[in-house]
Amino acid sequence: MPDLKFRVKAKSVNATKTIVKARGFEMIVDEPAGLGGTDEGANPVEYILAAYAGCLNVMAHVCAPEFGITLRGVEIDLQGNLNPNRLFGKSFEDRAGYKGIKVVLKADCDADDATLDLWIKDVVNRCPVGDNLKNTTDIVIKVKRSK
Repeated sequence: MPDLKFRVKAKSVNATKTIVKARGFEMIVDEPAGLGGTDEGANPVEYILAAYAGCLNVMAHVCAPEFGITLRGVEIDLQGNLNPNRLFGKSFEDRAGYKGIKVVLKADCDADDATLDLWIKDVVNRCPVGDNLKNTTDIVIKVKRSK
């Protein structure tokens, strides 16, 4: 199967608010008031957690039948800690991103623990967002002047 290409386009509304368009969808990215934003949308690092949750949900359902699991649904709770000092240029000792992400996935199913262990390993192994979080991805950024 050939590679799939995904694309989003974004435009700033102000210093903290960005409108992102993906296919026919629009997302608002903003910071909470405590970080100088207008709190009109989730912030970028919350969207990372949301993307990971969405991807885990899809993969959980894709993989379940392969393990004989009838999956009635999943609940996913994610959290991560990051030090804002680098973000605000106060210190460069810690990394800018999450130091780690903890996930609790509750599966509504009747599978035994051994099957669930095999299933979740497969879900994690095949999740594209998790792969991007765990591994380095080449990023090329060009800067152009707007006209």
